[in-house]
Order: sequence, then C-alpha cells, then structure tokens
Amino acid sequence: MKTKNTWRYVCRFLCDFILVAMATVSFAVTWYEFVKVNNQTGHLLGHGNLIMSYLIYASLFSIICNWMGAFRIGVIRKAKSIASLDLGIATTNVLEVFASMAITGEFRFALTFIKLYFILSLGQILILTLVMILMINFYWKVVPPTKLLVIDGIHNNHLVQNMISLKHKYVVDKVIPADLSNEQLLDEITLSEAVLINDVESQKQNDIVKACFGLNKRVYVVPKLSDVILKTSENLNVVDTPLYLCRNLGMSFIQRLIKRTFDFLLSLLGIIITSPIWIIVAIAIKIEDHGPVLFKQERVTRNEKRFLILKFRSMIVDAEKDGRPHPAGEHDDRITKVGRVIRACRIDELPQLINILKGEMSIVGPRPERWEHVVEYSKRIPEFPFRHKVKGGLTGYAQVYGKYNTSALNKLKLDLIYITNYSFLLDLQILFETIKILFQKESTEGFDEEEIIEMHDSLNL
Repeated sequence: MKTKNTWRYVCRFLCDFILVAMATVSFAVTWYEFVKVNNQTGHLLGHGNLIMSYLIYASLFSIICNWMGAFRIGVIRKAKSIASLDLGIATTNVLEVFASMAITGEFRFALTFIKLYFILSLGQILILTLVMILMINFYWKVVPPTKLLVIDGIHNNHLVQNMISLKHKYVVDKVIPADLSNEQLLDEITLSEAVLINDVESQKQNDIVKACFGLNKRVYVVPKLSDVILKTSENLNVVDTPLYLCRNLGMSFIQRLIKRTFDFLLSLLGIIITSPIWIIVAIAIKIEDHGPVLFKQERVTRNEKRFLILKFRSMIVDAEKDGRPHPAGEHDDRITKVGRVIRACRIDELPQLINILKGEMSIVGPRPERWEHVVEYSKRIPEFPFRHKVKGGLTGYAQVYGKYNTSALNKLKLDLIYITNYSFLLDLQILFETIKILFQKESTEGFDEEEIIEMHDSLNL
C-alpha cells in the first residue's frame, strides 16, 4: 500500500513538473523574442533578468493552476482537470500582461502584450490539453484504482453507485453493514486497502476511524452536519484539555460590506456585457409562443426573507397552473425549444443579476429554495434553516460540487461548508469553478422519474 501511494505521488509530481516546464518554455520563447526586438536599451536581455522573468512566470503558473486544481491529475474527472488547466493558462497570461508591463516599465506595450499572450494562450491550451489527456490516461494505467471496503449505515446504494462511476479511481471491493460486531469489522478492515464510512452512527463511526488509524488504513467518511461545523473550529490551548472553539457568528460586517460591493459591481458589469444576449433571448421567447419573457417565482434568502427570483422563461406558460411545484425532469415536455437551449447554456439565469443588483441575492451563496420546499425540508431536516445565515446566490458551493438533482441533505452539507469557511477568496474560487462546470453535462442533469416521484412524496405534492 505504501509503495502504491508513493508511486501515485511521484507520478503526479512528474506530470505537474512537465506541465509547468512546458508552459514556462513556451513563455520564455515568446518573451525572449519580444525583448530582443523591443528592448532598445538591452538591459532586459541579461541572463539574470531573463531568468527572473521566467521564474516569475513559472511561479505564477504553478500557484494559479494549483489553486484551480489543475495539478490534481488522476484525482478529479478528466473534463474538470482539463477545464482547470485551460482556465489556469488563461488567468496566468492575463496577469502576465500586467507583470510584463511592470517589468518593462512601458505601458505603451499593453496591446502588444495582449496580442502576444492571447496567441500564447491558444497554443498552450492546445498543446498542454493534449499532453494532460495523455498524462491522465497514463496515470490511470499505471496507478490502479483504490479498492474500497464500504461500511454502510443506511443501506443506501446511491453513494456506492456514485463511487462505482469513478472506475478509474475507486473499485468497491465489498459492502458490509455497520451493525456487525467490532471484532468482525476489525477483521474486514485489516484485509481492506481503504475504508469508506457511509452514514454510520457516531459511536460506531468513532470506533471504525480509530481502528483505521491504528492499522494505517486510508479512510473516507461521509460527514454529519455537526462534523461540517466542527471542521472549521479553532484549536485552543488554554487548559490541559484540548478545546475546539466554533464561533458560529457568520460573516463579519466588513466581510458583508466587501461581498455586497463585489456583488453590486459584478452584477452591474454583467448586465452591461450580456445585454445583447438579453435582447436576443427575449425576442426568441416572444417569437416561439408570444408568452412573457421573464418568469418570476418566490424564493427564500437570508434570514428566511422571501423575494421574487427572475429567470428567462424556459417552460410553457402556466407550467405549474395547479399552483403546486413540479421539479423539472430530464426530458420534461414542458420545456420549450428556446428553453432547452438557454437552460443548457445557463442563459436562463441571467435576469438574476437584477436580483443581485437590488441586494436580494448574492453572486455566490446557497441556491435560494422555494418556500414550500423550505417548510417541508425543515420538517425532515431540522438544520435546513442553517443555510439562511447568508443570502442566496446565483452560484454556490453546492452548485459547483454537487448536481442539480443532489439530495437536500447533501446540498445542505455543501452549503454549510461554504458558510463555515467563508472568505472572499472562496467566492473567487467558486466563480472559477462555476466557469468549469458549464462544460459538464452532469451538473445540469434534471431529475429522473424515480427522483421526481420521491420528491413529490417527500414534499406532499
């Protein structure tokens, strides 16, 4: 097992090093050619200055790509790895425009740098994407998937099915119930490569985690809501007993002020930039069935305040004429032709920029739910109102790391991770992640028939 883990990390490090080296070499050629022609004093052609420029670029590329997850080769899905890399390349070269102007001290080269680095970005994206695909395929071939022993406390196959779908990373070797004796569990854990604990009651989970620790076994745990809150606690050493402090205060005044300023400026800029799309979509909706362009629906935001969310109408008029909520299915015949296009591209969400401008929503936050859903979910999950400690968002942690049809409990856990870990940098990270998931079909999947029936039953529809 140790040999396998060592090879996994060595392989990943070598792949990361090659990507950084290739990106830096391509930049070095571009930069050297520019300096040779345009630096008339010649001081930038010195070996020290050239090496410094290359090191700055390599460091910038490494930090940004690592932050975006581009170096998690073999850990995340191939499409997400590629999207992370391409976005990292684009972001690095945008920042390099400003870095190059600072190095040369000549702002007159701004347009030249934009042109050079745009061409550089296209070349890097083409070549490095192909290299990354080869690397990921190689990694999956030489690093065998982890064999999992699943200790199941709820006898729910959804998680097992999700793990099986990641066949290059995990193999579910065996599934056993959590109600076995500790001796039986210990025997199974001893023979396993790694353990996945799926919603096991607290005392049993503690015993299993400690057993895995003692046996040096890798362990994956599906967290409880209290686990999510505790994860952000502060370690205090004020007495001779370890203490964890959870402040549970939410965002500070300064954080709320920065977030609101960011929301206002970004939503205003977004409306201006996307205004041509608004006009085209509005005309297309009107032409198709002559119905209203916008769809309004009551949703719940911070402190359980209700507001009307705005969307481009993607369904037929009176899609819920009985006044009861009907979740959209994977092949819902209520969705119009224009609706299928704008939903696939997420264009139907654009009018929510008005909600954000008005202060009813934020750019990033838990997805605002319908009041009926909040009431019913709160009956089944008493902690559900915890997500209303912050404003609802256009995008959020649950939208990025979950799916449209992720269960209410799992969405709540993801939303609590965002709320308890909030920072402005986390908002920026979620925005970058949002760009990446636009290219992933599973993030826009509707509910299948079985899930719709389950939702109807649970919501008393």
